[in-house]
Amino acid sequence: MVDWIPIVFVTFKVLVLGTGMFFAIKWHYDQGKKEKKKEEEEKRAALRAGGKVAAVFVLSLLGLGLVTFFLAWKLGLDLTFP
Repeated sequence: MVDWIPIVFVTFKVLVLGTGMFFAIKWHYDQGKKEKKKEEEEKRAALRAGGKVAAVFVLSLLGLGLVTFFLAWKLGLDLTFP
């Protein structure tokens, strides 16, 4: 009877640790997929915000150019190219 105790305990230990390792690897794999999806969403949000900033910059540059042209025209400056 004493000869079977190490066999039973080692078998039980291998099954428990193997199951634990399987679920640990699966959990980390699933977390990696979830984090990758989150990173893609963050990248998309950053690109969208950058596009908005670029659009606002271009529109404000256009507005400044028009205001400058109108002010120069009202002051009677020569706006012809040589």
